[in-house]
Amino acid sequence: MTTSSLPQLRASTDADAASASRRQRPPAAAPQQRRWRWSWKQVWFQLHWFIGITAGTVLVIIGLSGATLAFKDELLDVLNPGVRHVPVEARAPLTPAQLASIAAAEHGQRVASVTVYAQAGAAPRLFFAPKNGQRRGESVYLHPYTGATQPALAGAAFFEWTESLHRWLLLPRDPGRQVAGALALCLLGLALSGLYLRWPRRPLDWRTWLTFDPALKGRSFLWNLHAVAGTWCLVVYVALTLTGIYWSYDVVRDNIDAWAGKPSRTAQAPGKKGAPKEPSPAADIGLAWSSFQQHAAGWTLATVRLPTRPGEAVQFTWLASDAPHERARSRMSIAPADGRLTENAPYSQQALGARLVNIIYPLHMGTYFGLPGRIIVTLASLGLPLFAVTGWMLYLGRRKAKRAVQAQRALLGAGAPGKTDTGLPTLVAYASQSGQAERLALESARALQQAGVAVDVQSLAQFDPAQLRQYERALIVASTFGEGEAPDGTRRFARLLQATSGAPLAGLDFGMLALGDRHYSAFCGFGHALAQQLQALGAAPLFPLIEVDKHDPAALAAWSQALARCSGSAIDAIGVQEDASYAEWRLARRVLLNPGSLGGELHEITLTGPADAAWQAGALAEIIACNGDGSEGDANGAQHAPRSYSIASLPSDGELQLLVRQERHAGDDNGGYGICSGWLTRFAPPGSPIRLRLQANPAFAPALVDVPCIYIGNGSGLAGLRAHLRARQRAGLARNWLLFGERQQAFDSVCAEELQGWLDAGHLARLDQVFSRDGNDGGQREYVQDRLRACAHELRDWLAQGAIVYVCGSLQGMAAGIDAVLQEVLGQEGLDALLAAGRYRRDVY
Repeated sequence: MTTSSLPQLRASTDADAASASRRQRPPAAAPQQRRWRWSWKQVWFQLHWFIGITAGTVLVIIGLSGATLAFKDELLDVLNPGVRHVPVEARAPLTPAQLASIAAAEHGQRVASVTVYAQAGAAPRLFFAPKNGQRRGESVYLHPYTGATQPALAGAAFFEWTESLHRWLLLPRDPGRQVAGALALCLLGLALSGLYLRWPRRPLDWRTWLTFDPALKGRSFLWNLHAVAGTWCLVVYVALTLTGIYWSYDVVRDNIDAWAGKPSRTAQAPGKKGAPKEPSPAADIGLAWSSFQQHAAGWTLATVRLPTRPGEAVQFTWLASDAPHERARSRMSIAPADGRLTENAPYSQQALGARLVNIIYPLHMGTYFGLPGRIIVTLASLGLPLFAVTGWMLYLGRRKAKRAVQAQRALLGAGAPGKTDTGLPTLVAYASQSGQAERLALESARALQQAGVAVDVQSLAQFDPAQLRQYERALIVASTFGEGEAPDGTRRFARLLQATSGAPLAGLDFGMLALGDRHYSAFCGFGHALAQQLQALGAAPLFPLIEVDKHDPAALAAWSQALARCSGSAIDAIGVQEDASYAEWRLARRVLLNPGSLGGELHEITLTGPADAAWQAGALAEIIACNGDGSEGDANGAQHAPRSYSIASLPSDGELQLLVRQERHAGDDNGGYGICSGWLTRFAPPGSPIRLRLQANPAFAPALVDVPCIYIGNGSGLAGLRAHLRARQRAGLARNWLLFGERQQAFDSVCAEELQGWLDAGHLARLDQVFSRDGNDGGQREYVQDRLRACAHELRDWLAQGAIVYVCGSLQGMAAGIDAVLQEVLGQEGLDALLAAGRYRRDVY
């Protein structure tokens, strides 16, 4: 969520006053209206600078990487003397057949092709057949006279990385190609719009186009350098972008190839899908090589592709000494058995369309024009940073001048300018499990907006740590889940932030509001861990971390004061309306569900309340507890902290139901009973008032669409799952799998009749009940996570169908175990993807 979705709360009095003042002025104000009537040149100017300061910055990366690749072969030879070129010997070099035989024996892999060179001492390059999952097999260089494998090329990995950066921006191949293609279109737009914008009054005067005046100063110097250098590079950029688009978009490449009469890429690579082929015995290509040498006089480079099936011809692609460019390859096919020529396609006799397509790569690299062309392309690529720098300087200069004009206009106008922050927005981010952190973040953002501060509200669940560098100030509201853990949706962000090193956040100021529950040992643990890591990465705290236990008004008041100091304006107290939302409910009945159980008593608590009360499956009931004698507060008079319980029913049931485990402890406090559980399960008489607030739980929201759902829980965790299953039943959604764990079937078959009825009626596709104390005879106990692990195959099938996983119950043991199983089955990336897609939802405690 961003500021665009928040109420616009800034006052408009100053703007209205300024508007009234303008209406009272003489007609001299009319020119300000005409500024919105842009000419076509102004429209193109706006597009040019907008693309320049956005895509142009990324184009710098493409330009620098392209310049690096322009002389890759020469650089590799400098770094690796004696690898690709060896001293010339008097004896004849080995034939492709001999080289393939030696390499296959040494490496134990099938040879796919061998590339040899007529130049004496040049090391042949050999490619092995690709393994499963590979697009291309590994390659090695061989000594031309001995067949020994040459050392690996130092720097080759760097150039591979650079090529991936240049072609795909280090993204996955297909989306990376499309992004690079979009950037190529942006460069084409910049080149053509720049040509239009600088079109001179005397277009036939070549000096106007191509000469640069170094005597110019300031903005004129920058503009002249930007425009003239752009003109010099214009043709190169057009060629680079048009050729780059050919590789970026399949639709472009397929249509051009079809026009040129080239076979489709799918037709060129039959059998890539499906089961791998059995390798056939290596064919003897010696006779084919001799025949090739007789028919291909003057060859300088030849690639020999070995047959993959018996009877298949040996394929040769070769470069003649008079070839116009490096891709002007002739083709030849020769039968290995008798050396008979089955196909001969010299480059000069190939179709015109195919020859035109073959010049795309040489044009892109500049090699079509030899060494001068390569130098020109390299210089043009290195020019992209120049255009980015001069473009940014021109843009910032315009902004500075515009602000100066606005300041002068404000000084002349009537009244003070409105209180509006024109700097970078303040990031207001939240890490939320149940929604409380999100509500406080949104309330804080609204308060800052009222104070005139521009804000950008983001959930850390959809945020990347690198994005923090876009801000100068961040205010973060962070919940802690369980024993110091990050909320489920924020786990990926926390892991990536922890893996970050150095000080990339130097210059970022941040404030932290950490939410927690003092009943847990790691109180506000995630907020503290997040703040420590931010500081370790160079960020500086605006104020000491503020801890909030539940809805502690003193802590929230301290947060409000901190916001006021950040904004320079008074801020209304944040979160003060929380207490007002508690309503009075009545205890209708309680039923013990597990008499004789080895565990604590589990009660079904039924409450009645306001007729208009509404909630959805997964919601929580937050209850203010009373002592056993009905009094409120502890020995110091302070109100007990509220307790949250998963709601086990729906509004359409006409009552609110909870499943509450009775907590017992040593000592005389409250008769040895837990404060809230004791009040609900033992002390509160029927009809007693219960102070309760309904709390949305978006992290555990129901799925009322036709997708499979897997519900996993134990003990009182069945409460939240039961509400979900009731909602799904009433929506007619039956693809439900319930895994539920308890101690003994004889005493702990909670809601057994309802569950069995759902199974019999087809509302449950599968029901797994696991009782850890039954049938073990002293052996290893089975828990619900063990059952899930045993059903890993079925779990994968359900997840492949888009299933959502719900977990409700104890954090220690069950929930942690389920998390471990999912990580085993899916891997860390798969689990992160499940979380990011909102398909792993937990309500654990």
